[in-house]
Order: sequence, then structure tokens, then C-alpha cells
Amino acid sequence: MAFLIVFLGSGIGGACRYGAGMWAMRFLSPANAMIGTFGINVLGSMLMAMVAESFALRSGWPAEWRLFLATGILGGFTTFSSFTLEIVTLYQRGELGFAAAYMVGSVALSLVGFFLGLALVRMVAAA
Repeated sequence: MAFLIVFLGSGIGGACRYGAGMWAMRFLSPANAMIGTFGINVLGSMLMAMVAESFALRSGWPAEWRLFLATGILGGFTTFSSFTLEIVTLYQRGELGFAAAYMVGSVALSLVGFFLGLALVRMVAAA
């Protein structure tokens, strides 16, 4: 059942992300579409904090709602919000070194992985 809850929420979040991206391209121009992504990431992080804190303060809420809202909708809207929540959680636990390593490592290795993926596809296409 949990997978279905996340699946449904992710669909809603992904559709919202797509709509926000299309809005940004239409009103900000395709050349500035990254501003839409920037806004989505900031808004998603703010909403993730609101959901996480609401669940922390009201522990009686069903876990299914957290799955639907945080993992599903906000995870589909932007994975950056989950990334931010994980860093803040590590920071609040006092694991500053691990939080910093996770943050820098995630960004750096994601960029390396992206460029590696580009190179691999280009090699296959050139063969």
C-alpha cells in the first residue's frame, strides 16, 4: 500500500513540477528556464520543512500522509527538497562533518555521473 501512496503522490508532484517549468518557460523565456527550476527547488525545500515540522509537532498524524506529502508529492516535485531535509537532519543531530560531506559529495558526484553518462552515450553513438 505504501508504494501506491508514494506512486500517486509522485504523479501529482511531477505534474506540478512540469506545470511550473512550463509556466517559467512561457513567462521567463526558454533561455531563463533554469529560474523555474531554481524556484521549484526553493519552494519544494520550504514546503518539505513545513511538512516535516508539522509531523514532528503532531506525531498522531498517520504515516501514510507523510509518505503521500513528503516522499510522494514533494519528492515528485523536487528531489532537492529531500536532499535538503537529509542535510538539515544530519546537522540537527550534530553530524556536521557527515552533513557537509553528504552535501558536497552529492553535488560533486552527481556532476561527475552526469558527465560520465554524456561521455558514454557519445561514445556509443560515435561507434
